[in-house]
Amino acid sequence: MKHNPVVHFEIYVNDMARAKAFYQALFEIELVQMPSPTPEMEMDMWFFPMDKENGMNYYGAGGSLVKMAGYTPGSGGTLVYFGCDDCGVTADRAAAHGGSVHQHKMSIGDHGFCAVVRDTEGNLIGLHSMQ
Repeated sequence: MKHNPVVHFEIYVNDMARAKAFYQALFEIELVQMPSPTPEMEMDMWFFPMDKENGMNYYGAGGSLVKMAGYTPGSGGTLVYFGCDDCGVTADRAAAHGGSVHQHKMSIGDHGFCAVVRDTEGNLIGLHSMQ
């Protein structure tokens, strides 16, 4: 395999406005809306920033917040880790914007540090940093 094996992720939400505000504040980014791919598919999808220029060879994976019938948020299952400058600072920002800290910043040896937070929709997400 010549590229990152994960190419996309979706975080399901109940309240898109609340979830969008949380993630934009948490990572200090702007999400971009994607129109529904077909008229019969009713969905509200907002993408995280990503590098589309390098196709499948870019570092990291693209992803989005999605509100769609039949898909609900919650804990358990897959845990997505987001890279950040300092996962402790970002975890504190999660708590300040309506989320909560599930696991505070901890060392993972030569691999840096990680923390786990719960978003405003009840999803657990991981945070990773080298400092």
